[in-house]
Amino acid sequence: MSGAPARSLHGLGVACGLAAGAWLGAAEVPTKLVTIGISPFVISLGMVSGVFLGRWTLPMLLKGATYLLRDIRRRPHLIVWGILAGVLWAVANTLTVFAIKNVGLSIAFPLWNVNSIIGILWGFLLFGELRDAGANQWIKVLGGAIAILAGAAALAYASNHSVDNSRAASVGVVSALGAGLLWGTMYIPYRKAYLSGMNPLSFVTIFTFGELATVSILALVFEAGFEHLRAELIQARPALFWLFAGGLCWVIGDLFQQYAAKYLGIGRGIPLSNTNQLWGLAWGLLVFGETSGAAAPVRLLIIGGSVLMIAGAAAVSFAEAPAGERAAWKRAMERESQRYGLPLAELEASLQGQDPVAQEPGRGLWDWTVGTAAVGVFVWAAVEVRAQPIPVNSGWMALLAAGTLFALAAGGWVLWRRTRFS
Repeated sequence: MSGAPARSLHGLGVACGLAAGAWLGAAEVPTKLVTIGISPFVISLGMVSGVFLGRWTLPMLLKGATYLLRDIRRRPHLIVWGILAGVLWAVANTLTVFAIKNVGLSIAFPLWNVNSIIGILWGFLLFGELRDAGANQWIKVLGGAIAILAGAAALAYASNHSVDNSRAASVGVVSALGAGLLWGTMYIPYRKAYLSGMNPLSFVTIFTFGELATVSILALVFEAGFEHLRAELIQARPALFWLFAGGLCWVIGDLFQQYAAKYLGIGRGIPLSNTNQLWGLAWGLLVFGETSGAAAPVRLLIIGGSVLMIAGAAAVSFAEAPAGERAAWKRAMERESQRYGLPLAELEASLQGQDPVAQEPGRGLWDWTVGTAAVGVFVWAAVEVRAQPIPVNSGWMALLAAGTLFALAAGGWVLWRRTRFS
């Protein structure tokens, strides 16, 4: 893969990463419900329920159940990796709720996005990313990584001056950093799957079992059993639709992020999708008025730290892999091919945007049944939905929502045109 095809795939990965940032940013908005007394575990369970519906429905409607099953059967070793990734995601997502509760959305977002650093490390150690990349690419990546760390430090410092309770601020910071560590490690199964030729739509279908099971266990344990959890869910019934919607937003963002990781690698794809912190900052400051009572220097520190992290992520992400590094990627792919007996030509075709799985099947009755059932669940949740007592700026909310939809349309069109979602 060289020349124009390589540049084309790099551009595709960048488009997917930017679209992922918009939707992953929007996905965390419903977690603000924790500020009105809804349990963090109920919020996490509600969001994961929406994620579960989305991860089953969207891949089936885009590719069909027959396609997904065929792809999974060709690579059964990835089932356990997909479940493991779901477990890591579920724990990290629960930690983000505690982070938002204690330090707010605009501060928590940049802190957990240190997963970029973890992703760069794992990509280098395990998958040949940045090997033989040359000094110019290393300067971009290391400079970006330093900027990300510096921005995170600025946000952590700001949190201790914008939150009255220093203990709460400490809990929020630790929770956000813990989420970042788990999310950075979660990308190991992602990259392993795509070096093995699996379609991201197939991988996320496996992924959902690990996350739903883990969040259910966490909720049962920390909410003192089934009956207490059931009572909490009934009490939160008017807000469930917003949690389901947040989960669906996460699915869309994560699908774009999966494609970014496939075509850019995790060391570049993760930082680019971490532009979600810009969206998180916008939602937190413009829509919810976070830090509105903070002193001007604190607010400038929050904005400056976020901008610094975004600049670092951009530097890392736009460091296009040269021929030497792509050769190291290929060696990692060859190891996967030999370890699991996978045809190397098929794996190479997959990473070039082609679809190695046999013919594209039509949508069957099962696919439409699953899609209809998922829509029915959202309708059920919407019947009793109520506006929640959280002050918002409706004008800014409409503008950010429009921008998020534009990112979906633009990213989805580029992905379909170049790869047909392969």
